[in-house]
Amino acid sequence: MTLARILAATTAMVFAATAAHAQSIRIGASLPITGGLSVSGEKHKRGYELCTKLINEAGGILGRQVDLIVSDNRSDPATAINQYERFINVDKVDAVYGTFSSRLTFPVAAILSKYNMVHAVPSGGALRIYEQGYRNLFYFQVSAAEYTGKDVTAVIHDLIPAGEGPKSAAIVSADDFFANAIAAGLLGEKVKDPATDKQIADLAPGYLANAGIKVVMQEKWPEEGFNDWLNLANSIKRSGAEMVVGLTASAEEAVQLTRALKTVGATPKLVYLSQGAQNEFIEGVGKDAADGVMIHTTWHKDVPFESTLAGKPFSNGDFVKAFTAAYGVEPDEDSAIPFAVCQGIEQAITGAGSTDNAKMAEWLHARTKDAPVQTVLGRFNWDERGLAQNKSHIMTQWRGGNLKFVYPKGEFEGVVPFSYPKAGF
Repeated sequence: MTLARILAATTAMVFAATAAHAQSIRIGASLPITGGLSVSGEKHKRGYELCTKLINEAGGILGRQVDLIVSDNRSDPATAINQYERFINVDKVDAVYGTFSSRLTFPVAAILSKYNMVHAVPSGGALRIYEQGYRNLFYFQVSAAEYTGKDVTAVIHDLIPAGEGPKSAAIVSADDFFANAIAAGLLGEKVKDPATDKQIADLAPGYLANAGIKVVMQEKWPEEGFNDWLNLANSIKRSGAEMVVGLTASAEEAVQLTRALKTVGATPKLVYLSQGAQNEFIEGVGKDAADGVMIHTTWHKDVPFESTLAGKPFSNGDFVKAFTAAYGVEPDEDSAIPFAVCQGIEQAITGAGSTDNAKMAEWLHARTKDAPVQTVLGRFNWDERGLAQNKSHIMTQWRGGNLKFVYPKGEFEGVVPFSYPKAGF
């Protein structure tokens, strides 16, 4: 072959590759694959990757394949900011998926608002994120973390006989965006924007006070590097609190706290943890220690949510089957939530008929209770802040090594009776 023909062939291949690249839809996600948030970050990555794979196998979005670009932000906010800047300005992505944790989502929200990118948030529940006036936020969970206590105390009111519920509580928590947010609602605190000191919400008197539960102990541990779990557990035991509220920044912290409570022989009537629905929790503490522990969640494998993927019906059972086939283990909520985010972005692009983020946002804002985004987490439509409407948490409880669905009653099949009081650790 002559040199001219070789060059012509090479040029044709380059043009073909460029054309194929231009036809794909590029989506970027910055996740904590390493660092303190790595367990959940890796699971979020799996959720995004599986959803992308299934969409591509079904023909893509608007007839275009999806290229997913995932970067490791090492659980560092500054790195996450830089990576989203790069996605938009260098990689020229068409859309983005959100990151994990309020700590990373809060600063990232400003960047994505600046560029008018639809910000589908998988895991960032602090109310302050949604009170900044951004119109591009869409949270794919139940509500802001400050309101979680509503569902926790509903279990006490509805599932425990009158007069037999806990009368006192110890609240121990990580000094973390998410944990502090749940605590603020339980305690009835005022929520302020740390940058401006502006009051966002006054949550008084708090969900625990409304339920007639007195807080007899409150303690925070540092966001990173805490290891004095036994002393913390002994303090909880000495407080005599009938209810232990453990608000952690990671599943590993939930493991460490539960192990310590078992070691000191604490005997509360009720234990509620903000993390612990993950497989790592039961593996880390064992079924006896976990038995009776209550955890709120957005997703459970036995809830019969119906959704769509690539324009076709896709059930919660379909998701569990596909995930198990791909990874050899059943999913938990840390993979289901990002999968739902991916479904939402796919439906937004399809509904808008374009990857124009302004049109995607307009389509998402137009969702209603009767015309929602449909995901493996159920149906979604949002208020003007980007918080989901008409949704409640699924309340679960570890029973015999399995995470069982206990609340709300009467809404789905498979609800088991609530176990109370907890028989120690």
